Amino acid sequence: MIKKAIRMKLFEGQEAEYTKRHQELWPEMRQMLKEHGALSYSIFLDRQTNELFGYLEIEDEQTWQKVSKTAINQKWWTYMKDLMETNSDHSPVTEELVHVFEL
Repeated sequence: MIKKAIRMKLFEGQEAEYTKRHQELWPEMRQMLKEHGALSYSIFLDRQTNELFGYLEIEDEQTWQKVSKTAINQKWWTYMKDLMETNSDHSPVTEELVHVFEL
């Protein structure tokens, strides 16, 4: 199992909508994530900074890298672009965090 952590930025005032959309995650998106090796995926919000912290446990890095090229993922990015900082392809601006400790 591979552990990954990322940071993203939510636009101010979009907390409720971001939460709602994830609570209503499309079944085909959920299925695609599982098919690409996501064993666990959690997102946390820092309310003071509007930063999102994503924590993933995946099976294989090469399989996981294919997620961004799926049609359903690209549709999700377009759906979410009005809520958070994104790149020109609508993917979220992310920063990978370095794993420094585990108990």
